[in-house]
Amino acid sequence: MDGDTDALFSAEGTDAAANIPALMGGKCNACGSVFFPMQVYGCETCGSQDLVPQRLTGRGTLICSAPVFMSMNPALPAPFTIGSIELEDGPKVRTMLAVEQGVELNPGDAMVALLVPQTREGKGEHDLRFAPAGKGS
Repeated sequence: MDGDTDALFSAEGTDAAANIPALMGGKCNACGSVFFPMQVYGCETCGSQDLVPQRLTGRGTLICSAPVFMSMNPALPAPFTIGSIELEDGPKVRTMLAVEQGVELNPGDAMVALLVPQTREGKGEHDLRFAPAGKGS
């Protein structure tokens, strides 16, 4: 892990998915709620502050996706695709997808995390994206 991304992901996977980067989330010991990213302010479900870090598998299901044709951030030139992924551990994340423009994506598609070279200066060597299972898994 490198740069500002240390708290968000790890190139090392989990026991359940050793070859897929892990997301660095957390779990509430009081109610069992799992969340991403890790935070210490209190459980969003029950309010408990008994929170512990938990590595989440980088596997999930596509909820929806949308192409972006105009970016307000020069460090992220368009076009690119964003998506909402429900991780198999429970939390939902919004993220950039590692897909070519025009690739058909459907809700329910299996998705996996992968590392891509970072293009933003000062943010470390890699960034995390999701791609359809089979690419990078």
